Amino acid sequence: QLQLVESGGGLVQPGGSLRLSCAASGFTLDNYAIGWFRQVPGLAREGVSCISSSGGTTHYAGSMMGRFTISRDNAKSTVYLQMNSLKPEDTAVYYCAATTQRLCHLIREQYRTWGQGTQVTVSS
Repeated sequence: QLQLVESGGGLVQPGGSLRLSCAASGFTLDNYAIGWFRQVPGLAREGVSCISSSGGTTHYAGSMMGRFTISRDNAKSTVYLQMNSLKPEDTAVYYCAATTQRLCHLIREQYRTWGQGTQVTVSS
C-alpha cells in the first residue's frame, strides 16, 4: 500500500525559504505523478505544483511561478518542493498526493493517495 509522508514545514519569516519533502513507502514513486496542494482552514484545498512520473513535465499555479520549484528523485522515492520568497499568504497546511496517471494536473480529483500534511507558517 502506497503511503506518503510530508516533512520540512515550519515557521519562517516573510522572504524566507523552506524545502518540503514527500517520501513514499510501500512502493516507489516511479510510476506516479505527484502533486503538491495546500489548504487554509475554511477554504478549499488548492493546487500548488505537480510533476510527471518521469520528472519531465511540471506545472505551477500562477501565484507560485518564479518562487516555487518542484523536483523529484525517484531513486530516493522522494519529491521536493523548494519554496522561496515566502509570503504570509503562503501560510497553510501543505499536502503531497500521488496519481497513477503519468502526467499531472492541479485537480484534486485526479489524486487518490494523500499524505498527512505539513504546516507552513510565514510570519514576522
